Amino acid sequence: MIEGIYYAKAAAFLGASLAIGLGTFGPALGMGLIASKACENMGKYPESATKIRGAMVFGLVLVEAAAVYALVMSLFLMNAGRGLS
Repeated sequence: MIEGIYYAKAAAFLGASLAIGLGTFGPALGMGLIASKACENMGKYPESATKIRGAMVFGLVLVEAAAVYALVMSLFLMNAGRGLS
């Protein structure tokens, strides 16, 4: 019976590490692409740099929300792993 608890804890911690690891990989790539294209367009159209910067920040906030959700889910999983006894 005790072995099953250890397996459940290990699965919870493994799930937490996968959630934060894989859950931040996509947003990191997306944020890099957003910033790259914004810098490219600011170089092409310097007169509209403020509008591009505002759109970039809004896009970065939306993408960062996915990483925050991954963090929250990993914290929930770690808390579930500690609560097993």
